[in-house]
Amino acid sequence: MAASPGLARTQPDKMGTFLRAFRRVVVHWRAIILLLILACVAFLVARSDEFVSFELIGLALLLIFIASQLFWIGRILDLGERFIPGKPRRAWLAIMAGLVYSFVFLYSYPEWGLGHIIRAADHRPQSMLIYAAFWWWFVGSLSAFLLVIAFGVADRAARAPGWAYRKVRTAIHRHSAAADAEAALLSPGRRCFLERTAVLVSATPFVAASYGLLYGRHDVEVVRQRTRLARLPKAFEGFHIAQLSDIHIGLFTTADYIRRCVAITNGLKPDLVALTGDYICWDPEAQGEVVRVLAGLRAPHGVFGCLGNHEADVGIEESITRLFAAQGIRILRQERAPIRLCDDTLNLIGIDDGGDVAPMHTREVERYRRLQQLRALVMPNTVNILLHHYPGYFDHSELGIDLTLAGDIHGGGQLSLDFVHRGLNLSSLIGVPYIRGWYEKGGAQLYMNRGIGITGFPIRLGARPEITVLELTKG
Repeated sequence: MAASPGLARTQPDKMGTFLRAFRRVVVHWRAIILLLILACVAFLVARSDEFVSFELIGLALLLIFIASQLFWIGRILDLGERFIPGKPRRAWLAIMAGLVYSFVFLYSYPEWGLGHIIRAADHRPQSMLIYAAFWWWFVGSLSAFLLVIAFGVADRAARAPGWAYRKVRTAIHRHSAAADAEAALLSPGRRCFLERTAVLVSATPFVAASYGLLYGRHDVEVVRQRTRLARLPKAFEGFHIAQLSDIHIGLFTTADYIRRCVAITNGLKPDLVALTGDYICWDPEAQGEVVRVLAGLRAPHGVFGCLGNHEADVGIEESITRLFAAQGIRILRQERAPIRLCDDTLNLIGIDDGGDVAPMHTREVERYRRLQQLRALVMPNTVNILLHHYPGYFDHSELGIDLTLAGDIHGGGQLSLDFVHRGLNLSSLIGVPYIRGWYEKGGAQLYMNRGIGITGFPIRLGARPEITVLELTKG
């Protein structure tokens, strides 16, 4: 039975009303600007108070992300109106896209909504695909939104002199000259150029996120670092230490990839291998597999390591230490291992990092206790090298630590534009003092390794996975 003309008219009208109402909700610049202002306030407060910084930085990122989603939904609706004929069809597509969008976000909630905590990994292929899609969209849409905002601000700033010029000319000549100036500034050629530039600017982060997801996270770099130590014994001149950090075996850091890193490290023929923590990602059951893979490391003077915050947070510090010991790898937990060569000695020390989930007071007490233990482990008449997942004691130059090897920060939270300007990365934005590479303070030296694995989002941009080879020399 055919529908009546009145009913046929009603259905499209309802769909059109839905689309118009939805557009009024999501395409709202006042809301976007308000969210950005609140995010800036949260960020500024966080930078001034270290005890609430992490929570406020998370809130700032969430507000910016919400603003970006309002912006992109509005742009998608604009494209729908431009390329999809018929209001009913656009409405149904909008509903279906909204359902898919909601499903991906809710499915990925344990990966983003619960914060940086340890939990069992979901290794099913469909989960990997959904998580990858979520993080690609998260990083791409957030970065592109910020770029578009910056581009828009720059465009408005460039147009401000022209606006002022038109106002002055209008006041003098009223019509002709001002009209000519406005026509020149808003010409079709200029408008077309701005539209194409905006499209290019907004597309770049999505392309970059794809690169970081599909290739960048496994693009390992071997970094050779010559390290001058004033107290280095003569026998250790030219001694090579290979450092691996932040292995994070898991959904996006597979055993095969880690095995490839082990082969690269062995090919460098180091005298000693140092592992600086975070061997697992979310799943404590993965400790056996990561130990078996790392057991392939070879060095004449042994393989040593320390523990990271991930091992502490899931309570596997004792068990993974025993597993490593069974494979001939020694994890140093508030202890030292003198490395002897001829008649000379180099003092290697390892300190636990501790967890992130304990109350602040408990963490401060533990940190002070480990500091006292570290003082007792230092040997005053030789070079002391400390393995510590995050260099929390580097500021204590009075300890007599000559060289600290650390990691934890993933080269700036895995997203970095340090090639543009040093410090332009996620970790620097939240006030982390030591990010990547070489630092010196009070005669002590620190090397921050970028790690070979990933945690959180499976994307690396400007912070390649790293295997470091340090050549010790007296100087």
